[in-house]
Amino acid sequence: MQLIDLRSDTVSKPTQAMREAMARAEVGDDCYADDPSVNELERRVAQLLGKPAAVFVPSGTMANQLAVATHARPGEALACAPEAHVLVHEDAAPARLSGVQTMPIGDRRGFSAAQLLQRLREESTGWPRVGLVWLENTLGLAGGLVWKFEQLRAIAELAHAERRPIHLDGARLWNAHVATGRSMAELASVADSVSVCLSKGLGCPVGSLLCGELEFVSRARASRHAFGGAMRQSGVLAAAGLHALEHHVDRLRDDHRRARELSHALADLGCWRAIEPETNIALFALPDGPDAEVLCAPLREAGVLCYPNKYDEIRLVVHLGIDDAAITTAIDRIRRVLS
Repeated sequence: MQLIDLRSDTVSKPTQAMREAMARAEVGDDCYADDPSVNELERRVAQLLGKPAAVFVPSGTMANQLAVATHARPGEALACAPEAHVLVHEDAAPARLSGVQTMPIGDRRGFSAAQLLQRLREESTGWPRVGLVWLENTLGLAGGLVWKFEQLRAIAELAHAERRPIHLDGARLWNAHVATGRSMAELASVADSVSVCLSKGLGCPVGSLLCGELEFVSRARASRHAFGGAMRQSGVLAAAGLHALEHHVDRLRDDHRRARELSHALADLGCWRAIEPETNIALFALPDGPDAEVLCAPLREAGVLCYPNKYDEIRLVVHLGIDDAAITTAIDRIRRVLS
């Protein structure tokens, strides 16, 4: 029996065409800035996001933590949504690496400018200063929701008026771009810095980029070495990213369609749908239990791997390795387990 792995879009594997592009990659030593493939990837992604510069790093977590270290000072806080990746899935890295607290505001759908303003006003009562406003688009743990752009613009206007930098965790910004039709540059325009991931929806084996102003990226590049992220002949990895930019962005709309089909089928089976999928993630639970981790076990035995998003909620993520036939099979296997 072939497993259908819906735990995350990080489980996707490079296509044969991507592997061939990696094998052909021109390489140099990126620490000396002479790897042509890395340089081209950084140039292309910075241009796509409307930022002057970019730096290539091994992971999205490293890109995010470089942003924290570059923007904020020890003792300050970053204000983020309560299910933000930086708060839930980065092992307290802001505090451990940069002495920066994570302060959640709003709910799983994000927060508003009014909620941010309330948090800023609390600084006069002894709360730590917000040294960084943190956005995430799409909201991964909230079912891949696209943060409303008008809300993001209002947050950006307030933050900049208060002289607070903004970072956008855009690990799945590619999905927001395809779902909304807004350009990557427009989506990134609300933030001073943006991180984007290559190893989720785009199907690369590894890699993320951090984009921003020249001075910001220069400082982040220096910190990359201290964080252990400086690589040498990393053009073989950058080549995968260059291939994905050409071939794997538009196809994300197929992932989104399949996530909707999966979610609707689960609803027909009596599952509770937490959120209607907007991109490539479906959330579901059973109204009367069992808990998510308990339910994941028989699903695995039936050949469907999924992720317990919360104690009462399961996350299914559609990706490059999932086609229409896999969705049909997954629905059939889930039906058998639930029956």
